[in-house]
Amino acid sequence: MSRADAPRCFVCGPDNPIGLRISFRLDGEFCRGEFTPSDDHCGFDGQTHGGILYSALDDVMANWLFLRGARGHTARCEMRYRQSLPTGAEVHLEARLTKLRGKLAQLEGRAVRADDGSLVAQCHASFMITDPGPPGALE
Repeated sequence: MSRADAPRCFVCGPDNPIGLRISFRLDGEFCRGEFTPSDDHCGFDGQTHGGILYSALDDVMANWLFLRGARGHTARCEMRYRQSLPTGAEVHLEARLTKLRGKLAQLEGRAVRADDGSLVAQCHASFMITDPGPPGALE
């Protein structure tokens, strides 16, 4: 699902010619998406740049909120890179809420290789909720 208010978003915007164009969806308690980094997303030696992985994980967590009708922005994010990801290797993204306290939502994101299921990167982030959406959206 793409956001009508962000058609040029680098990660999820369908109208950004150099973007990742990841489509996100809700799946129970998770938000999920997939993408295959190209040579344009290379850091060194044919490996996906860590900033690309960060951007994808930040967006899957933000879309966990958005797809439930809420809005917020990243307040803090801690990344842990577990292994490099070669360009051309599909990665699955997932995010879930771990804690909600007032206007602060804590989420966890993971990037997993599609071919062998191994963990590429994970993050823990806090999002400041600016609009909680409809009643019960964040439950």
